[in-house]
Amino acid sequence: MSDRTWQNDMGGGGSRSESAPSQVEVSIDQATGGRLLDFRSGPTLIAEQMGKSRWGTLLLAYKTLGVVFGGLVTSPLYVYPSMPLKSPTEDDYLGIYSIMFWTLSLIGVVKYCYIALKADDQGEGGTFALYSLLCRNMNVGILNSKRVDTNLSYSMNTQHGVTEKKTGLVKFLEGSIVARRILLFIAMLGMCMLIGDGILTPAISVLSAMDGVRAPFPSVSKTLVEALSAIVLIVLFFLQKFGTSKVSFLFSPIMGAWTLSTPLVGIYSIIKHYPGIFKALSPVYIIRYFIRNGKDGWLSLGGMVLCITGSEALFADLGHFNRSSIQLAFLFTIYPSLVLTYAGQTAYLIKNPLDHDDGFYKFIPKSIYWPMFLVATLAAIVASQSLISATFSVIKQSVVLDYFPRVKVVHTSSIKEGEVYSPEINFILMVLCVSVILVFGDGKDIGNAFGVVVSLVMLITTILLTLVMITIWQMPTALVALYFMVFFTIEGIYVSAVLTKIQEGGWIPFAISFILAFIMFGWFYGRQRKVEYELTNKINIESLGILLSDPGVQRVPGLCFFYTNIQDGLTPILGHYIKNMRSLHRVTIFTTLRYLMVPKVALHERIVVRKLGLDGIYACVIQYGYADSLNLEGNELVSQVTRCLQDHIASPSEFEPPSDPQELELEVSIIQQAKCQGVVHVRGKTRFYVGNNCGLFDKVVLLFYEVLHSNCRSALPAIGVPLPQRIEVGMLYEA
Repeated sequence: MSDRTWQNDMGGGGSRSESAPSQVEVSIDQATGGRLLDFRSGPTLIAEQMGKSRWGTLLLAYKTLGVVFGGLVTSPLYVYPSMPLKSPTEDDYLGIYSIMFWTLSLIGVVKYCYIALKADDQGEGGTFALYSLLCRNMNVGILNSKRVDTNLSYSMNTQHGVTEKKTGLVKFLEGSIVARRILLFIAMLGMCMLIGDGILTPAISVLSAMDGVRAPFPSVSKTLVEALSAIVLIVLFFLQKFGTSKVSFLFSPIMGAWTLSTPLVGIYSIIKHYPGIFKALSPVYIIRYFIRNGKDGWLSLGGMVLCITGSEALFADLGHFNRSSIQLAFLFTIYPSLVLTYAGQTAYLIKNPLDHDDGFYKFIPKSIYWPMFLVATLAAIVASQSLISATFSVIKQSVVLDYFPRVKVVHTSSIKEGEVYSPEINFILMVLCVSVILVFGDGKDIGNAFGVVVSLVMLITTILLTLVMITIWQMPTALVALYFMVFFTIEGIYVSAVLTKIQEGGWIPFAISFILAFIMFGWFYGRQRKVEYELTNKINIESLGILLSDPGVQRVPGLCFFYTNIQDGLTPILGHYIKNMRSLHRVTIFTTLRYLMVPKVALHERIVVRKLGLDGIYACVIQYGYADSLNLEGNELVSQVTRCLQDHIASPSEFEPPSDPQELELEVSIIQQAKCQGVVHVRGKTRFYVGNNCGLFDKVVLLFYEVLHSNCRSALPAIGVPLPQRIEVGMLYEA
């Protein structure tokens, strides 16, 4: 691992010097990514540094245009065409605009911009980050969320603090295994739906933009438009390997042009067609719309919900930027742009009520049609980026938490740990996006599928945010009830409308989510069964001492890292190894790679070592959060662990019996000598033996797990272990 990764999150140190009153310490949280700045040259330098931080935030806000808001700001391309409108009147259009305005204001501004962004898990966002935040503060997770018991203090760095008092809901969630599994299922479903969003956003955005070529050239076939859209998407996915920063810097000017040009066209359309459009901001028009249209008005919500599409990326992409930059960009550019653009579209449609099936390109003046077509096509490409980046983030979170098979994760930035890219996931997304376009080329079918994803992800976020408010922030009951009633009601109505579109393309995200959820569940179930087997058949220190006392077992020279999944005891593979190899290295370190439900682990808690009471036998736990990098280079792991081990021997804890200084010195020299004699890394290559005694469920799920396990990446390459130093020990676990 690079020094950058090992040295991050050492804590915002520094103290105020009493002898130098001019030294001022200022904490800048969001603008600097959580770093602590130390200003040492008086008020002038403070003002200069504050100015730099503001410019840094503005630069990040500019970059968010190319990554975070692409799906949201390009939604005018397909919202009106996705609505099943039948001979709409002026009052109908006023009601539709009123619904879209209040949806953007309540869900976009209030829920996501002001509430969700404050519920980050130390800089990481998304439904899985919310789940890990809950697990860190309550005992509701399936995975262990606590650190190894050390003498080091651990601070829960949540924004609102946590008290020791447990509410009734916390006690219920901690005590009910059913409730905990439902919570896990909700988090998994939210992640799967977000990935489905990452598949459908590129498909519908690019297809809707490219379809504009058919207006001036009716002879152009839909097949050609679909082929051109597929080619554009393939090029986009090939650009992902360059990283979010480079892609966003390239894409942000395009999205800036789109964000500025569409509201200008909207203002022109308002003045020309219907200057009184903003009277629709009154909620009275919403009530009249539903009274007048009844069931048809309710069904039209399946298309209206797309006006808020991409809002989940605003939260999920938080790890790529920061809260201040996203809020700044949304409130001062994206939100006004959407309000004016939809107002302009609606004003045009009031005068041309039958043009709703092509509600975007028809309201563009002919004199600027082709420039707007070019900007729209480029903006649609950028729109695809927001959910692609969010998909990379949630996949990485689930991989490091062991809820998803191991895939390659590349950190594309030396500054932002949240910027990641996965070649395998990128390829799968590309294939699925192109398949959706070629198989379901009708934009309305894709729009129906898109509505299902958008509404369900929003509803899941609302549920998890409500739990955060109650159990972590401990807000007043009245405020929590108000939040839940407002947003659950709005999003619940949207969900009820889009579920009627299951047969008309809405089944696509359910199929994708079901496949992903089955993969996640199969992997998680298999991993848990392996851990249960190892805990049941673990080897304790006394048993290891008996094995090593056998005269036929030799202690061979060298240093061995023996990897194990459990900490309370030793893996049963050890007994299998000793009985067959009849040897164990002179210095053996039983090593556990432990992922915690925190974004990052401080340097001083990254490696925890201890003696196991036998000569040359030690235990080591390497702890990582889901936002930490796990890429080690060369022998850096060996050097880091042996250095910590030597420091531990030289300075034993107060709980260990005192030792002779000469013995301690000899123990340190033995470790150094073993390191020089050669290092080997031993891991188990375990498989389940699925016999006739297993039930049908275990047979199906465990065999599926074995298929996944055989085709996923090994943990050792992820930590940079050289191939000549690896040894794999095969063993069958009886299911």
